[in-house]
Amino acid sequence: MYNNQSVVEFIVVGFTDITPFHTLLFILFFSLFLIITAGNGIIFAVVVLDYHLHTPMYLFIGTLSFVEICIVITVYPTIFILFLKGRANINVNFCFLQMYAFDAFLVTENYLLSIMAYDRYLAICKALRYHTIMTLKSSKILICLCWFLGLLSPLAMIIMVSHLPFCGPNEIEHLFCDSSPLLTLACASSKLDVTMDLSVSSFSIILNSIIITLIYINILVTILKMKTSEERRKAFSTCLSHLLMSLFYYGSVAFLYMNLQSTYSPAYDLAASIHHSVFTPLLSPLVYSFRNKEIKNFLKKQLPSKTLLIWRENENEMLGKKY
Repeated sequence: MYNNQSVVEFIVVGFTDITPFHTLLFILFFSLFLIITAGNGIIFAVVVLDYHLHTPMYLFIGTLSFVEICIVITVYPTIFILFLKGRANINVNFCFLQMYAFDAFLVTENYLLSIMAYDRYLAICKALRYHTIMTLKSSKILICLCWFLGLLSPLAMIIMVSHLPFCGPNEIEHLFCDSSPLLTLACASSKLDVTMDLSVSSFSIILNSIIITLIYINILVTILKMKTSEERRKAFSTCLSHLLMSLFYYGSVAFLYMNLQSTYSPAYDLAASIHHSVFTPLLSPLVYSFRNKEIKNFLKKQLPSKTLLIWRENENEMLGKKY
């Protein structure tokens, strides 16, 4: 599979500037991991358990939460080892697998955000036909299409990278195995692979950002044409959560990519990895749970009874110890 391959493992060494803070960073990232998995896990569980939420919009939200969980599970174990031991030794095949999975989940997330924008477009601009166009069956097909495109897109790039000869340095200056820092370690010229890497990374982002922009222009035009302020308020509230998520995701990514075009440095890789593995997965449950009445109502129904039961058990235990 590998041409002139002498490297059997890669060593993730992180970044020199953050080495003195490994212990603090481990505590920080472990806390973030718990918050992200718990937050997105709760949303995913609520969508699965509450049959009232088995609608297209909530299927998309639940799938997005599941994708965010997949992203952090893919990269955080390597980050934990790095901060605990100072470096993380990774088998070559596992490194390529991690790189593929990370890219695949990011591409899936991109297409899913576009589908969610289209769903909001139908709900606002085609309200009378929404339930006939966006059925439960069609939403499941769209979700499967997002996964198909996400899993397919990085294949060409990962095949090309896996055939590069790695015979020299094997230390990756990053938090996990990612394509950009890995390509710098190849013994042969990797210009084509760099081009492929940038194409895979940027194509889905550019395409979906254009789609989402055009969709929201149509939504804005429709909202402005509404007769009453109450109608406009309800319509805007319908798409506000997704709009906030899209503005943060594509706005910050655009800023990072503009910096990449001017002066590329390992600091860009660090910023991009933190954006994709920390801020976006952390923002998603905050946006969709705090602004969503159905999810909050389901949690209110479930939590009080369980909380009260735990409180009573603790109270009985304390009274038993007292007497």
